[in-house]
Amino acid sequence: MISLVIPIYNEEETLPLLRDRLVGAAPSWQEDWEVILVDDGSSDRSPELMAGLAAADARIRVIKLSRNFGHQAAITAGIRHAEGDAVIVLDGDLQDPPEELHRFLAKWREGYDVVYAVRRQRKEGLLKRFAYATFYRVLAWMADIQIPLDSGDFCLMDRKVVDAMVHELPENVRFVRGLRAYVGFRQVGVEYERQARAAGEAKYGLRGLMKLAVSGLVGFSFLPLRLATYLGFVVAIPSFLLGIFFVVHRVFGFAVFGRYATETPGLASLAVGMFFLSGVMLIIMGILGEYIGLIYLEVKRRPSYIVEREISQRHGTAEPVAVAEEA
Repeated sequence: MISLVIPIYNEEETLPLLRDRLVGAAPSWQEDWEVILVDDGSSDRSPELMAGLAAADARIRVIKLSRNFGHQAAITAGIRHAEGDAVIVLDGDLQDPPEELHRFLAKWREGYDVVYAVRRQRKEGLLKRFAYATFYRVLAWMADIQIPLDSGDFCLMDRKVVDAMVHELPENVRFVRGLRAYVGFRQVGVEYERQARAAGEAKYGLRGLMKLAVSGLVGFSFLPLRLATYLGFVVAIPSFLLGIFFVVHRVFGFAVFGRYATETPGLASLAVGMFFLSGVMLIIMGILGEYIGLIYLEVKRRPSYIVEREISQRHGTAEPVAVAEEA
């Protein structure tokens, strides 16, 4: 059996189409399957629609979180509740087409443990495409492990990979695609064309994307800390040499650019130097703050998410509702 983990946050427009697309693509998978819809604190009609889907189809389970914990936490919750021999993660907005999953399964049957999607083309705005491309390349350059370029959360993972991620990686601040690369095993990429949203508007705003980017960079690289050290040396060594030069300039009284030491009080140079060094120190403090904040979150050991309840026919909690036919 394969498990499809799909995080859902305010996707009432796409849920009916999602179910139809999954059922339509399922024959090509040639496997028994289950769908785990993770309700990440939706505030629209998505919970009702998902309850209807679970009531109508025993293969669909709903994991309802107590509030919105974020995309990565929702994926983590779904993975931990998945029971399949392989677990597939895809978004609920149908930008990750279920019709492509037979290609992932073919690679899995060949013996690959992780099959990740590589975005060949994105049907999104130019600015967003540029931001994503820049982030993936910066992450690949900075990360201490090899994280494939242009690969998101859309992937297939064998059961042993899922078990390793769930049981061997205890951190609470989770960057799933980074953790997937960290555990290793046999991995291969499959190119696909990322579709536009089937309906509705994107739920991941600039703030969410920036938070995800910082989590990835801080969680899988010490390079920012090293850069702070390097930058300190780059600033300190020339400053030390320049200080010696100014002492010699004052003692021996020779002209520099036609000016003597007594004629140049140095107010401008001091101001520029002060502002420059202050900026460098603030950058270094900011980098340290990110790492200290991550340590703070991990030390508290708060869970990544809290499950309010599971809705499924096997648990006897999926009851037919008025929206079932609509879904």
